[in-house]
Amino acid sequence: MIEVQNIYFGYDNRGNVLEEISFKVKKGELCAIFGPNGAGKSTLFKCIIGFLKPKRGDIYIEGKDITKMPIEDIAKLIAYVPQEHKPPFPYLLKEIVLMGRTPHLGGIFGPKKEDMEKTLEAMETIGISHLADRPYTELSGGQRQLALLARALIQETKAMVLDEPTSALDFKNQMIIWGTLRKLTKEGMSIIVSVHDPNHMLWFCDRVIILHNKRIIANGDPNDVLTEDVLKMLYGDICKIKEFDNSLKIVMPNMG
Repeated sequence: MIEVQNIYFGYDNRGNVLEEISFKVKKGELCAIFGPNGAGKSTLFKCIIGFLKPKRGDIYIEGKDITKMPIEDIAKLIAYVPQEHKPPFPYLLKEIVLMGRTPHLGGIFGPKKEDMEKTLEAMETIGISHLADRPYTELSGGQRQLALLARALIQETKAMVLDEPTSALDFKNQMIIWGTLRKLTKEGMSIIVSVHDPNHMLWFCDRVIILHNKRIIANGDPNDVLTEDVLKMLYGDICKIKEFDNSLKIVMPNMG
């Protein structure tokens, strides 16, 4: 469903941020991108959704090379949920969600009844319909993040990229997000999500791709590739892997 082939990317004259990046995400797979701050996760996502153009390499979604496509056509193939979004105008939350229908709108005729119904359905699915008439700019960071996921849902693509979608959420809403993502993959969507909490990868993700020093250093089942050697390479001795009831968990070491 999503295939990245030998991507290189750099900003101006500062050298490459990404080098030799290649991987595939299958239909119905939830794939985590993991790595320390500055590893290039957000840059990789912007390449995948067409916001940035790689120096070299190709990116295919449903067999179509998006590096050669206009952004309006890419938006029909893949949805994007950014870390944060602060519009300059106080749109209502329901208007922000409705914007996800933009790739499907018919020119000057604007949204149809079907578009409004899909907006209401998405807000109910995410649990934010009670906020529909609230100005988006007055919502908390977590509430805005939920709105962005609802906006991506009604884009009706077969692939989605989310950049740290649970970073501003409390535990309940984190579980709502992860539950929604698992439901979408069961329906056949391919999802790539940037993750900072390694436990979330172990609990929810089918695959993890680990970035470090511009390259992929591991790619596979989280239980196989998320080793103590990898964690030590990324973060030093700040955390350890322990097994509880036949499952792995990342914990802080005994501080004495």
